[in-house]
Amino acid sequence: MEWSAMNNDIKMEKTAATTPADMLSLNGKTGLRKRDLDLIDAMDLIKQTEYVSLSKSELLDHEIITSHSTTVQEQQAVQKEADKAVQPSFKTEVVWRNVVVFALLHSMALYGFYLAFTRKVKWQTAIFSFVWGICAGLGVTAGAHRLWSHRSYKARFPLRVVLMIFNCMACQNDLYEWTRDHRVHHKFSESDADPHNVNRGFFFAHVGWLMCKKHPDVMRKGKAVDCSDLLKDPVIRFQKAYYVPLTTFFCFYLSTVLPHHLFGETYWVSFFVATMLRYVISLNFTWLVNSAAHLWGNRPYDKNISPAENRFVSWAAIGEGFHNYHHTFPWDYSTSELGWKLNFTTFFIDTMAKLGLAYDLKTVPKDVVEKRKARTGDHSYDYMNGHKHHH
Repeated sequence: MEWSAMNNDIKMEKTAATTPADMLSLNGKTGLRKRDLDLIDAMDLIKQTEYVSLSKSELLDHEIITSHSTTVQEQQAVQKEADKAVQPSFKTEVVWRNVVVFALLHSMALYGFYLAFTRKVKWQTAIFSFVWGICAGLGVTAGAHRLWSHRSYKARFPLRVVLMIFNCMACQNDLYEWTRDHRVHHKFSESDADPHNVNRGFFFAHVGWLMCKKHPDVMRKGKAVDCSDLLKDPVIRFQKAYYVPLTTFFCFYLSTVLPHHLFGETYWVSFFVATMLRYVISLNFTWLVNSAAHLWGNRPYDKNISPAENRFVSWAAIGEGFHNYHHTFPWDYSTSELGWKLNFTTFFIDTMAKLGLAYDLKTVPKDVVEKRKARTGDHSYDYMNGHKHHH
């Protein structure tokens, strides 16, 4: 819950105070503790520096804030109950067109799986599909997520163009929309303003959120998230303007015709295996980050938030399953402290950095990570190495 702990209103003992100024003015009446005053000051810093390159001192300030996560979690729970009391009841409205589309996509993918399982596909096509899927995945993980959503590193123009093309191969909404939704998710994680709020269940967080109209809070509070930096990038503006033809060409057309011309594969098999099966698998691997990685796994960095360390998701989503770490330290370009282990995206970014195409890779000092684990982690067994953390 990266920024959510700092951006929800703080509730104090039976006294309504919705802004830092209100809370300061009520200090004499409520006996507000000094650490809460420090938290208020730090909140303003974080609000001013969201999704902007943070200096080391600012990162350490953010670490000071997140050390109070237990208190903030309690405050968030109070806020959610208060919101329920004042908001009209919300009823989920299904968008049946989307339901039909996703049903058709998965039906075609199942047929593609049948063709692959019964060995109707050439081995070259199978390898092609795998490589195409990895490239598409990098367009989401290294591109939409780590570069444009979190600004955890910087990329030169040629790399940004490649990542934009990879993102078109993935066809998971254009970069602007994907990034906007993800920033809203982090700012209001596990609340009604979270586009894929896991508190509404696994299915909703996985794919259901794409099958129904957005909660009013997603629309209302989402407007508070600044995405103006995205439209300053000509790569994003270009993709946004020509997204439909770009994704049609890179996600569906090329992956169907290339196996036919390169390996003599039939168009039928190319379409159902290299295109539809590959595409739907890629979709579900991305969705697992929103669902499984918010439900199951260890929480060695912050036991008070839903995101967890999930090894399977890390494998499936090429490094995105280290989710407890990521929501604790969202500015780290690696999204974990384990380097390349189950993290092909980090390997890719490091390789691009060695080639001079990526730079200003942001990380978290080791001592900061260790202090945070000791303070708010669940002290669980190290899910990667099979031993307990020692503090």
